[in-house]
Amino acid sequence: MSDSDFPRLASGEEADICLLLEGSYPYIRGGVSSWVHQLIQGLPQYRFAVIFVGASPEHYEGIRYAFPPNLCHFEAHFLNQALDVSAPHGRKGNDAWFQAVEHLHSQFKNRRHGLDLVSVTPFIQQLLRLISTGADDFFYSEQAWERITREYEANCPNMPFNEYFWTIRSMHTPLFALLTIAQQAPTARIYHTISTGYAGVLGFFLRVMRNQPLLLTEHGIYTKERYIDLYQADWIQEQEATLPIGLHGQISYVRRLWGRFFEGLGRLAYAASREIITLYPANQRTQIEYGADPARCQVIPNGVNVERLKATRQHRADTIPPIMGLIGRVVPIKDIKTFIRAAGLAKQQLPSLEAWIIGGEDEDPGYAAECHALVAHMGLQDTVKFLGFQSVDVMLPQLGLVILSSVSEGQPLSVLEAYAAGVPVVVTDVGSCRELVEGYTEADKALGKAGCVVPLANPQAIADASVALLGNPEAWYAAQTAAIERVERFYTETEFLRCYDNLYQKVLEHGRNRI
Repeated sequence: MSDSDFPRLASGEEADICLLLEGSYPYIRGGVSSWVHQLIQGLPQYRFAVIFVGASPEHYEGIRYAFPPNLCHFEAHFLNQALDVSAPHGRKGNDAWFQAVEHLHSQFKNRRHGLDLVSVTPFIQQLLRLISTGADDFFYSEQAWERITREYEANCPNMPFNEYFWTIRSMHTPLFALLTIAQQAPTARIYHTISTGYAGVLGFFLRVMRNQPLLLTEHGIYTKERYIDLYQADWIQEQEATLPIGLHGQISYVRRLWGRFFEGLGRLAYAASREIITLYPANQRTQIEYGADPARCQVIPNGVNVERLKATRQHRADTIPPIMGLIGRVVPIKDIKTFIRAAGLAKQQLPSLEAWIIGGEDEDPGYAAECHALVAHMGLQDTVKFLGFQSVDVMLPQLGLVILSSVSEGQPLSVLEAYAAGVPVVVTDVGSCRELVEGYTEADKALGKAGCVVPLANPQAIADASVALLGNPEAWYAAQTAAIERVERFYTETEFLRCYDNLYQKVLEHGRNRI
């Protein structure tokens, strides 16, 4: 599908809901993308628009979903290309640029709940006027150089200046690009961002510029996930002294700077949002720790089409299949390597065992190649099968267990889909996985355990738990019963859609957002 094939609103038309998405729908399958598609398709009474933002087009191979009829507008923006900056050339600079940017910086550091929109709006408008004539004064002027060198000498003189310079530039460029995207965005009665981060700050700009309500839904906590990424990032050099930051251990100045940057993005989105939604209570507590106003926070769990998946149970064999399946993208955050190692250990106890990896490999080809190499190295080519993207309706009846080995999750739809299809699970102790398996409320816990919860990055624990269920029919059927009852009582698609319909109606009836 080319750009010319994308649905577009005509001049003067507006959408009911404009979804703001970063790095997900419609270019990536599963997870948040499945949730977005489910939301649009399940609420046909609303006209949706979608604005996608990503880093570079080469990271995305194409549209993965057929757009529902009520998706009336789609546009994609790649932030590495979205800002037009000329070749470097000398210039004195413009005080107005730095006054406006300083005010934006002050909002990043603002830890209060709420925004002074009267104060913010003129500076956002000023930045828009300046960007419309080019960003050269910010990037190439003598004033810019003086400010960067002053901050460098005051904060981190022991690190390479080149690294600091490009860090500062890399932080500001996407923000200016997002301002221009916001200026040209489609008109909508509600803007709804499905993360903080860059999509969230786009929502902040739209909230300020359009004076229309902004909603925020977080699956995983974006700021927390970026800290994980920063801790693992090998593109940040550790040449300067590290600084302690509590639970994050020792972290270099640049890692710390990026962490504070993403925290600032999150606070802007939280402050501008009329309602702040997440999937389960522990996530809500984390949102509040990162700056969300508790009075605006609420939980709306995921839901799956239980009736559709219930129909797949009739295709299950009379015996428990000795097949453990991981349904998810082949990417590091899913820790596919731990699953492969667990399969090798479990096979020592269950010789007939197979392990299926059901998900796309195109998002991180390098990691996928490493996973294939690990299978070959362990001699598991006849046990571990890479099946690519498949219909869960077809796959789930063939599985004895669904395994989730992820190092980070929100409230995984793959677990809920497994439950509805009558498949117990073995999951790592991330996100809401423990409460999905063991229950949250007393009534929920009374249903029993729908599988096993194991520590992160522990192949032996996954192997032992898998063997304990696959090799013990009594335990397996007890877990299956708990799984089915839990999803049918607490995680239906009908309830999920009803909650969002009610939320949209409440915001639309309230009129314009007033913070």
